[in-house]
Amino acid sequence: MTGHMRTPGDLGRRVTRRREDLGLTRDELAGRAGLDPLYLAYLEENPAAPPVETVCKLATALGVGIAELLGGTVDLPPGRGRPAARPSLEKLDPAECLRLISPGGVGRVAFNEPEGPVVLPVNYAVHEGAVVFRTAFGGPLDERLRTGVQGVEFKVAFEVDRIDDASREGWSVLIRGGAHHVTTGDEQAEARTSGVQPWAGGERELYVTILPTEISGRRIQHTL
Repeated sequence: MTGHMRTPGDLGRRVTRRREDLGLTRDELAGRAGLDPLYLAYLEENPAAPPVETVCKLATALGVGIAELLGGTVDLPPGRGRPAARPSLEKLDPAECLRLISPGGVGRVAFNEPEGPVVLPVNYAVHEGAVVFRTAFGGPLDERLRTGVQGVEFKVAFEVDRIDDASREGWSVLIRGGAHHVTTGDEQAEARTSGVQPWAGGERELYVTILPTEISGRRIQHTL
């Protein structure tokens, strides 16, 4: 494979953001990808169209698809391609599920209300074994997740997934547990240390935690 890619997105910015999300230094990522650290610094800090081989190495080292790294999938739903020739479906144990979702990101909160089931996306973090997200006081993830009974929590499902269109592989993790509204000063101070930041902006100062009572997951990968 030769040639240079005409990148539809800001490659350097996406590499930097993904690297930081994974908690990697430039030297660590360069080592994973087999690149010179100075070259990686150049790619992160300047508009560039690196060789295809370089983009492939970076995508593999960062655990993302090539199209995602190039910003070409922003407005497209994932999973539109054909399945791999020999896919296999693997059940994941709870420890592996928590490892996969521990970097944080975007997940989906599912719950029932009188009109029917609802699923809403949230930015989340995993802190001390619990899922943490922020929402607005009086919003649907506040009022609709309250039972009205002291000490009784509303049961919800929380789902996170990762789909790699390039390799046609992916995984999903499902957590069930009670939605706990953080109200005391000590709890609020602890929840803030999770560092979760909602993309939606606005006043979202209500922290909600989900302590898992059930964790399950599945992974699709290739078999040789």
